[in-house]
Amino acid sequence: MRLSIKILMVFGMTIALMVPITMIRGTVADRQQYRAQAVEEIARSTAGAQALAGPVLFVPYSDRVVVMQANASGVPRPVEQLETGTWMFFPESLDARGTLRSLPRMRGLHEVRVFELDTTQRAVFRAKIPRDDDPATPRNIGEPRLGIGISDVRGLVGVPSLHVAGASRELRQGLGHGGGSGLHAVLAVPTEGSMLELDVEFKASVQGTETLSIAPLAERNAIALDSPWPHPQFHGDFLPRTRAIGPQGFRARWEISSLASNAQSQFRAGLGKRDSDHPIDQISVSLVDPVNVYSQVDRATKYGVLFVLLTFVAFFIFEFLTQLRVHPIQYGLVGLAIAIFFLLLLALSEHISFGIAYLVAGLACVALIGYYLRHVLGGWVRGAGFAAMLATLYATLYGLLLSEDNAMVLGAGLLFVILAAIMVLTRKFDWYRLAATLPPSSR
Repeated sequence: MRLSIKILMVFGMTIALMVPITMIRGTVADRQQYRAQAVEEIARSTAGAQALAGPVLFVPYSDRVVVMQANASGVPRPVEQLETGTWMFFPESLDARGTLRSLPRMRGLHEVRVFELDTTQRAVFRAKIPRDDDPATPRNIGEPRLGIGISDVRGLVGVPSLHVAGASRELRQGLGHGGGSGLHAVLAVPTEGSMLELDVEFKASVQGTETLSIAPLAERNAIALDSPWPHPQFHGDFLPRTRAIGPQGFRARWEISSLASNAQSQFRAGLGKRDSDHPIDQISVSLVDPVNVYSQVDRATKYGVLFVLLTFVAFFIFEFLTQLRVHPIQYGLVGLAIAIFFLLLLALSEHISFGIAYLVAGLACVALIGYYLRHVLGGWVRGAGFAAMLATLYATLYGLLLSEDNAMVLGAGLLFVILAAIMVLTRKFDWYRLAATLPPSSR
């Protein structure tokens, strides 16, 4: 009966310590929200995530057509109407190259990774202007517009340049069709049935926040990006065909055919807007921090209950082995010290690197608990032994945090080893006799 009470006490103390650990996890979530707000503020004052699309050729036209309409008396009669439309031509080939430079910005404690892209895009158009099938109602062809989509034009740095067939063209605001965001240039009016052969070169410097996307709108797309930032995250609809990532940065290249992408039809439907109604295929790369301190701390707190439980189990076994009296308050104080480790880790990692923050917080808590247990357990050797056990647990947890891909197998192996050690140590215990000799003060 006494043993059952002791077990229930340890279990209840473990559950009670879930409250501060849960509160710490809530604090981590709040800090993550603060960082998201910092990203939004930087994006509002600089530029948001950038998406480039184009160039695309828009050729407006109007046709005079004759339709039959009923007059006031209900008698059909021919009526001439003006119908307008726009031909949309995509390039046969697109060669887009760019260099991404990281320009970190601080908002309070949070660093937001702003980038600047220096890009050169070369496109080749071979566009056949349709002939009018009805010479009785002549077609009127308007001024073509060569548009380049840029999701946030506030990010333009300096004056971009556009050359068509080697001649400089003036750039204007707007995509040139449908109210899309970007730039466009007006070209000479073509004749019916003519072939527009255009060699286009667009150069620009564009700033954005954290993520760059490019839509592969040509028949053949070759996109190459490089950066001195060594921690890229490739996502979007296409991963690079080749990539090289090292301490000096990264290089990546995509080769995408229109046969493998729905970008053209999606662009026609949504005019290049990346939203839930009209998504468009694109390649994407983000400049990310190698260690997201908030996700790391959040992952660490998930092991908090395991830390507390293992410590309490060690107390429990030690108490029976030595017949030493450990008061529930002493259990609780040690558990709180373990919980405080995660709060220290969160606070320190916002100011120094995660690894150093982990080392400082771990050493502080291990030293405190070791000093306290030296008096509770009646000697430096016992206190140092428990401190060494906690230090081993902290070191193991750090390994789990670094090996995210192998965390499951490492965690399962750790639990197996701990369970095996407990079973080996207690294999000769006579639990009925030990329960009968439980120290009175711990009942």
